[in-house]
Amino acid sequence: MKPAGRPSRRDDGKAAALAVLFDAAVALFHRLRATAGEVHGQGEPTAGRRGVLRDLSRLGPQTVPQMARRRPVSRQHIQLLVNGLVEDGFAETAENPGHRRSHLVRLTPEGRALVEGMLRREARVLAAVPLTLPVRDLTRAAEVLVRVRQCLESPAWKRLVEGRR
Repeated sequence: MKPAGRPSRRDDGKAAALAVLFDAAVALFHRLRATAGEVHGQGEPTAGRRGVLRDLSRLGPQTVPQMARRRPVSRQHIQLLVNGLVEDGFAETAENPGHRRSHLVRLTPEGRALVEGMLRREARVLAAVPLTLPVRDLTRAAEVLVRVRQCLESPAWKRLVEGRR
């Protein structure tokens, strides 16, 4: 893959390397989205709904604003996803002792069963992936992606971007 742009002397190739990384991450994102559809089949929850279900399973009951803060999407978008999950019987709302108007969203037994089925399917597929990379390389790749994401979520990044408008 050819880098998108020439690095300046000051960045020692970092800008070009980041461009290649971002291109690869975007391509992987699209491939993972298609792969999830292949693994879970038609009729299963969409990627957004799967993400909400997984977070509720992993993190426990949350408010819609709490869920929205974990993603680069609006509260209204998460509310639409939650409404669909509630309507389908996979999630329910409950009183929030910490806030009268912002209810907690939690999984129903049906939602827990759905998540468990999704995780079992994913685990079977992941165990069979024909990728010949050492675990240490996969772990390092994940660490790099986490650090890049954290950088792009940082106040320093926000200041940099706002200063260039």
